[in-house]
Amino acid sequence: MVKGANVGLTALSENVGSVVVGLGWSSATGEGDADVSVLLLDGDGKVRSDGDFCFYNNPVAGNGSVQLLGKTPTADGSEDRISFDLDAVPQEIDKVVVAASRYGGSRFGELDDLRLTLADSAGDGLVRFAVDGADEVSAVVFGELYRRSGEWKFRAVGQGYASGLAGLATDYGVDIDDTEEEDAPEPADLADRAEAADLAEDGRPEPGMPAHEPPKSEEPPEESPVSRVPAQATGPRADDTPEPPAPERPAAPRPARRPRTAKKKVTLPRTTRKSLADNDSWRAARLFPVPALKSDRERETRATSVVLSVMAQVPEFGRRLTAGFGAPAGRMETYTEVTLPHGESPRRPDGVIRVERAGKLWTALVETKTNGNALKPDQVQGYMDIAARRGYEAVITLSNDVALEGSPLVDVRIDGRRKHKVALWHLSWAEVVHQAQLLIRHEGVGNAAHAWLLQELLHYLQHENSGCHGFQNMGAAWVPVRRGIDDETLCQGDARALEVIENWERLVRQVCLRLGGELGQKVLPVRRTRRGSDPRALRTELADHLCEQGRLNAELRIEGTPGVLAITADLRTGRLRTSIEVPDAEPGYPLSRVKRLIRRLSEAPADLHIETLVDGQGTGPRGTLERLRPEPADIVPKDGAQITGFRLSLFKSMGSGRGSAETGFIRSVDQAVDRFHAQVVAQLEAPARRSRSAEPTG
Repeated sequence: MVKGANVGLTALSENVGSVVVGLGWSSATGEGDADVSVLLLDGDGKVRSDGDFCFYNNPVAGNGSVQLLGKTPTADGSEDRISFDLDAVPQEIDKVVVAASRYGGSRFGELDDLRLTLADSAGDGLVRFAVDGADEVSAVVFGELYRRSGEWKFRAVGQGYASGLAGLATDYGVDIDDTEEEDAPEPADLADRAEAADLAEDGRPEPGMPAHEPPKSEEPPEESPVSRVPAQATGPRADDTPEPPAPERPAAPRPARRPRTAKKKVTLPRTTRKSLADNDSWRAARLFPVPALKSDRERETRATSVVLSVMAQVPEFGRRLTAGFGAPAGRMETYTEVTLPHGESPRRPDGVIRVERAGKLWTALVETKTNGNALKPDQVQGYMDIAARRGYEAVITLSNDVALEGSPLVDVRIDGRRKHKVALWHLSWAEVVHQAQLLIRHEGVGNAAHAWLLQELLHYLQHENSGCHGFQNMGAAWVPVRRGIDDETLCQGDARALEVIENWERLVRQVCLRLGGELGQKVLPVRRTRRGSDPRALRTELADHLCEQGRLNAELRIEGTPGVLAITADLRTGRLRTSIEVPDAEPGYPLSRVKRLIRRLSEAPADLHIETLVDGQGTGPRGTLERLRPEPADIVPKDGAQITGFRLSLFKSMGSGRGSAETGFIRSVDQAVDRFHAQVVAQLEAPARRSRSAEPTG
């Protein structure tokens, strides 16, 4: 679509009761990011209350009809996804605005390939809109969904705000008050990413930048299906069917729409209370006992029943897992071991999920696997055929494997003659754990009983006997590839190297899920690729590099950190290196800047390696923290070269086994990342930024 164009969703697909909107961008450095916001507007073009302002501290709005699903890595960078159950959007809401904002003085011109995509409930892409001309703005309205004659439509907006998130929110009725009032707390309803300068501006544009008004709700006449809007959207546009002007009446003063404190949600403390047991041999009673499980079949049956029952009982959790699959926001019921007719041999999927909304049913069949058991293509194909015949909407597979972009875990045949489409989705056990951790540790749930249920679910899934530990095997090619690198017999084009690269990518994605759930922050793998790159071609290129260099490389972007966490597994030397480059643009003499860094690292391990980065020359002097604490001048360049930053690194022996045992490669990567983040990265994070867990107040 082009800027200003609009389209009715029912003209694109029959499956638009629920849609998923993705906002994406890429960055040459891999460090660029933005925060997504959604505003639900009434007939006056304003939010009704703070509950209609949806952002990461308030990820669900409109009675569950709008939900932020978080970020997912793509071949071109990352994509932030939002689920919309359009049938459940409150009738008072006429328009839903989708926007994103940057923080800390950053502008969208520093990001590449700004884009919006819209997919129906079956996962088929319907709309793609590339946003241009957002170079000097810190907030952008990408698009809007709006009602017209009982139908939902989409308009490509692409409008920027120089005044940032504060200016955007103010235009839509969120009152940002920068004055002190008696007994009024400091407003924190906006994202803590909004800097003090943006808050002080209170919606006014920066000097020299044009002021922008919110996009008007009118659209061009239907005889012009594709039209453009002025770049700054300063005036109304013609509507489908112009309404007669309303009779003039005295304008009543509009009450201030200041966000109020949101309802407090329940989270659980990280540390448990002191036990009342006589000794450590006493085991706490558990809702979902695990040790009695003896076979893979028992593990699959128990795991399916446990996770589906908690999904049905904890609405936030059930909605979090199904929103991205096109499920509506409604009453959920779950079932296990359901028998369904299929020729002469009935099929019994592991589970069924049903969601009812306004008399309509959404149904998904569930097939689960635990331990290292792989999904069986014939089983999944059978469930797809049953779902298509019975009018079900989806088949969901759940296993320890992690799906990769462009490489489906199970290939199924789709009968193009069938009018009804069935979506095939995959979920990893690691993602289930990730979502449960986010809810009970950081975002909160409705009541203490729900928090306790999620805690019991987490205990079950993380138990060594549950079989739900996520990706835990580097595959059969791991040992031959290591041997081939050792004796220099591994050649480019070897299919085994490609298998190792794919499993390395799965491991890195799982590390991001685990670390993100523990921290309550966005953690994503950095993708340094050319626009439009084929992810499969990229993996082939990385496999050739592995054959040539003998190293596996990955980078993680952790929200709130001043750089990118790099991981290098050198298969030749058997060492793991975790590192981060910290830019240093502070004023002062070189020695003073080095001393400041060493003071910040007062709790870091003594074997931390520090390298000085100098302008135009790469690296300068280096040394361990143990040696530099008494002699910080040792890493000051002797030739007077300008210091641009520092590289901090820790080294660790690499596990050799392909599995997740104590001596395995997977366990050693987890330990290396955890140690580096806890002992190094955590000391570098900016303390001035407000906590993401703060509740909206006004």
